Amino acid sequence: MSATAQRRINAAEFLAWAQSQEKGRYELFRGETFAMAPERAEHVAAKARIWRALADAITRVGAPCEAFVDGLGVKIDDHTVYEPDALVNCGDPVPADSLLAPMPVVIVEVISPSSRSFDKNSKLSDYFRLASVKHYLVIDLSRRLILHYRRQADQIVVGIVKEGRMTLDPPGLDVAVDEVIPEIPA
Repeated sequence: MSATAQRRINAAEFLAWAQSQEKGRYELFRGETFAMAPERAEHVAAKARIWRALADAITRVGAPCEAFVDGLGVKIDDHTVYEPDALVNCGDPVPADSLLAPMPVVIVEVISPSSRSFDKNSKLSDYFRLASVKHYLVIDLSRRLILHYRRQADQIVVGIVKEGRMTLDPPGLDVAVDEVIPEIPA
């Protein structure tokens, strides 16, 4: 992330500012706006695969949830708004004009070289500040694995998932790892 503004702004100011930008995607971290780095084809394809897997899982179980890829923000506090690569929001449908997920339950970030440390540190602790967040998936394409952080009582537990299936409960979703990270042909 690289800073694009100096004056600290709040979430409402950030959302208004971000909508006025013609190009690029941005996040707000501690009152400062940051441009998100351009994405490689592999990164974009991974976001599409995880969105599809989550949307299909929601349909299979009939969960009162929606899967989103890109664009919808997650407000951590009045000075921090992230835009995850994908998310599952549960409860009432998200209003069509909303810029924020009101009840994110599953958050997904696909690691890129420029975001690796931030995704696994600051974002991890920030996302779990929200009571609604039950799962944080960090997809590491270079290592072909998923770090599955989940809320378990009053702890955050991490699992390293390389194959098989992941259970995201709540909301009761089941996702095959090879739907998210396809095997490399031999």
